[in-house]
Amino acid sequence: MLDLKFVRENSEKVKAVCIAKGDAADVDGILAIDSKRRSILSEVEMLKKNRNEASAEVARLKKEGGDASAIIASTQTISAQIKELDRELSEVETAQHDLLAKVPNIPHDTVPHGKSSADNVVSASWGEPKKFDFTPLDHLQLSDKLNLFDFPRGAKIAGSGFPVLIGAGARLNRALINFFINTHLDHGYTEMQPPYFVNSASAYGTGQLPKSQDQMYYTAEDELYAIPTAEVPVTNYHRDETLVEGDLPKKYCAYSACFRREAGSYGKDTKGFLRVHQFDKVEMVKMVKPEDSYAELELIREDAERILQALKLPYRVLTLCDADLSFSAAKCYDLEVWAPAEEKWLEVSSVSNFEAFQSRRMNIRYKPNGGGKPEFVHTLNGSGLATARILVAILENYQTDRGTVIVPEVLRPYMGGVEEITA
Repeated sequence: MLDLKFVRENSEKVKAVCIAKGDAADVDGILAIDSKRRSILSEVEMLKKNRNEASAEVARLKKEGGDASAIIASTQTISAQIKELDRELSEVETAQHDLLAKVPNIPHDTVPHGKSSADNVVSASWGEPKKFDFTPLDHLQLSDKLNLFDFPRGAKIAGSGFPVLIGAGARLNRALINFFINTHLDHGYTEMQPPYFVNSASAYGTGQLPKSQDQMYYTAEDELYAIPTAEVPVTNYHRDETLVEGDLPKKYCAYSACFRREAGSYGKDTKGFLRVHQFDKVEMVKMVKPEDSYAELELIREDAERILQALKLPYRVLTLCDADLSFSAAKCYDLEVWAPAEEKWLEVSSVSNFEAFQSRRMNIRYKPNGGGKPEFVHTLNGSGLATARILVAILENYQTDRGTVIVPEVLRPYMGGVEEITA
């Protein structure tokens, strides 16, 4: 959430951001309500001053034996007016808060301007896209030969987009998760195992609510949401807490299953693992001092890239333009791996700096070492990594002309020494 004072003083900039992100937030409505709110506060302040003066006069008259009944009656009237204005103020502040919660974050100055994802900027690349001297199979054809995944039976059990991983497919997925986590632990992260369901306050805190409610699975009876990513429970771990500067940065990593309805994406990259409703992911979350957050963004990006380099998968780094930024992000990098059979780049990680946008919603602050007023931390997160599309990339990049798949060397210790997946 943006600071109300910032919106008031930079309303035209905020409106321009809403237009760039295709967001219909009502900035003028926020300003109108804010004007009304301040008017009510001014009136309440004046009435309280009058009541205090009247009370003092009542005390003086009583001391002198005078008749204070008329003034007492007037103070009662004033108190009733204040009570009614307080009720109105509460309604106005709630309405303003609801509108403010729908305003997206402000892109950082280094974010390129654009109109769509086509304007994202390729800022780095690593490795060369694989070329074969045979026609490569796609991940579903390889799965059929090697019995790795079962989409039809998954659809029978739960519905489309809920695959079953079998045998070497399940083992390879588990190997990836363990490799991801162990790599992050070696680089200073604390492992966490969070709940897979969160309450509305948690979903609101990271910005999923109210913006992306239609993308989340919801259990009405218990009023809980299935998490779209471990970012939600992990970042909320310190909600309503004041941290100590000396404990920053906080660095967490967590594995979770992730659940997304993918509403509105019918027909878009729906083949196999390219778009599913349930998938596995290891998430990285950081809480840092504001002045360190953009240096920390580069470090968390490097932490995600380290995984891809160890797997020897060709990838590129995109700096997202303002039109393609998520609701909560101030800056974001996407990491995309090359899938030779798909002949396309597949997003496998998003690494974002939210600045104080999430921490203001969650009330996560830190106390400076030198004293002074507590400040909001800056929060960052990154996929490190999601396994579904990494599975696609490994199968398609490491396949042989025999229809088998070589296991990446760094994963072999997690696969019981298996070097090649065969039928």
